[in-house]
Amino acid sequence: MNPTRRTVLLAAGTGAAAALLPASSATAEAKAAAALQPYASYWYPDSFPSGSPGAGITWRSLKAWSAGTDTDLAFNAASVPLAARFTPTPANTTARSGQARIQSLVSFGPTASNPSQGAADADYYALTHWSYVDELIFWGGSSGEGLILAPNAPIVDAAHRHGVPVLGNVFLPPVAYGGQLQWTRDLVQKDAAGHYPLAAQLVAVAEAYGFDGWFINAETSGGNAALATDMLGFLTELKTLGTAKGQRVTWYDSMTVSGSVSWQGALNNQNRVFFQAADSMFVDFRWSSSSLASSGTTAQQLGRSRYELWAGVDVEANGWNRSVNWDAMVPSNSAHVVSVGFYRPEWTRNHLPAGRTPGDFHAADDRFWTGRSLDPAKPDATDTWRAPAVSVADRSTVTSVPFASTFNTGHGLRWYEDGEVTSTAAWNHLGLQDRLPSRRWVVRTTGARPAVTFDFADAWRGGSSVLVAGALDAPATLDLYATRLPIGEDTVVELTHRAESGSVTVELAVATAEPSAAGQPYAYTYFPVTVGSGWGTSTVRLTGLPAGGTVHGLGVRLTGSGGAVKWRLGGLAVRNQAAQSPSVPADLTITGATGGDLRFAWRAVPGDVRHYTLHRVLPDGTRRFLGGTAQRAFFVAGLTPEGGESTARFELRAVGELYTASAPATVTHTW
Repeated sequence: MNPTRRTVLLAAGTGAAAALLPASSATAEAKAAAALQPYASYWYPDSFPSGSPGAGITWRSLKAWSAGTDTDLAFNAASVPLAARFTPTPANTTARSGQARIQSLVSFGPTASNPSQGAADADYYALTHWSYVDELIFWGGSSGEGLILAPNAPIVDAAHRHGVPVLGNVFLPPVAYGGQLQWTRDLVQKDAAGHYPLAAQLVAVAEAYGFDGWFINAETSGGNAALATDMLGFLTELKTLGTAKGQRVTWYDSMTVSGSVSWQGALNNQNRVFFQAADSMFVDFRWSSSSLASSGTTAQQLGRSRYELWAGVDVEANGWNRSVNWDAMVPSNSAHVVSVGFYRPEWTRNHLPAGRTPGDFHAADDRFWTGRSLDPAKPDATDTWRAPAVSVADRSTVTSVPFASTFNTGHGLRWYEDGEVTSTAAWNHLGLQDRLPSRRWVVRTTGARPAVTFDFADAWRGGSSVLVAGALDAPATLDLYATRLPIGEDTVVELTHRAESGSVTVELAVATAEPSAAGQPYAYTYFPVTVGSGWGTSTVRLTGLPAGGTVHGLGVRLTGSGGAVKWRLGGLAVRNQAAQSPSVPADLTITGATGGDLRFAWRAVPGDVRHYTLHRVLPDGTRRFLGGTAQRAFFVAGLTPEGGESTARFELRAVGELYTASAPATVTHTW
């Protein structure tokens, strides 16, 4: 199927202002320009393979790239800055802060034809356990498509909201997979002044696209010591230039100082110079307990942290069923040895059978990141899979007011606004993902533990809500957010929720201090709220809590009155004043049109804007949601006239942190 003809619910990436065409300068020719589906960017260093690219593949040279000529930059550059995060008191006694970290190498889609903005499909690796991840690698690349990949803007935006840096990937493939040594030489070529122009290009791409650096994986064999010397010079310059822009570099344990490719499974004399030139190193899967122990010691002797070494754990084929020597990396009873690098954890989606649902995926992903108990406060000691929540303390970015979440995971079967369905199309777009609870799911009760999940059958806004289901034979307290939110005289907390079935009493839980020790509960103060069978918002003033204090934890306590209960949480907000609507987006323009495929652009709204939403106004006056984005450009495909209309009308709104929307900017398209 031609990807430009799908009926989509997509959101666009942002770009530099120069890449946008505002209405004030739009011309008839611009409006008549082709509206092609934008895809995530990928390049060769310089030269191309022999022959011609396959269907749907475009061969591009990184050396020839410039932001000014990148026609899809507005759809591919992230908008959300990297958030600072903090480490609350760990949920259990085995999770530690300041020791091992987690790196995740994920292939979110193919190298070529990977939509910039998401797609009309809920079946997507919508990662939500960001609180355990310290570095995300946008994995991919192939000899027939391209070797250098820039991450999709939605992935970067979601990661940045949760404080996680995202690195693009430079993959120089093994010869067995079509790798050509010329591509390595292209990457490390020098100019007349002795500099490495492609190092500067990589830094420029990351800056323009809004991500955080590069993962360098040189696995093409046949090199010599001279090539290794050039690679070291390239890596050194890449790090120097990148550091000045707040970027980082991770090296893959592959090429050695002799120029050969020989995976060491350790930090040693064959690769230490590359580690010293980078910020961290992924240690190949060939490691052993002794090689990791010696690697950690070597790193410290070099004046570096042992936790800047990521020991590779390949979970692509077997996920949590893989046998892993956890004590070689993250022993339970002594200091961690090195950090952990997960290769292809999207197994949690990919291993599921055809017909899998978003709920199926999240159940598997929770099992991977939290462990078999599905409660990070109560790890299952008999579980052979040592989930990250067992060893690594979770982090949070919820530090300022206003704060709000509608528990949108970044994909869904429908789109909801104020509890009403405004699009029946399935969708994915991680850039619309909210800041989500960091420890899922901690439930404290003396009775039977209710099930807690992200659910997609109903939502207040977005595509999902939190569903708590069970007998509730004793009060159950659910931790939601670890926070550092200041309490003012007018601070209020809002819960949007409903009792789907059964009778339940709901209380807002607010903690103003950290737990007394790791694994201990928050000392909550409870505030009663009203619950009904339909969606309703309860506003709670934090009466009795000290102004000038700090909210450290937010949760809910549910008490049943007999029988099964289903209770749904659709939104949570903390604010000091009534929500203000953002300004109207300016200069909304259709910059390209091909039949029912349209490209939109507009100017950014000043102030805090969570995202923008685009609706189509139908002939009967109702509005249909087409998509949302944190960027200032948007692509939608497959539109057709409705109800005999000759002109289609579209409305764009800016949405604030508390989900208040601006008045609409409008634009029309004549069929």
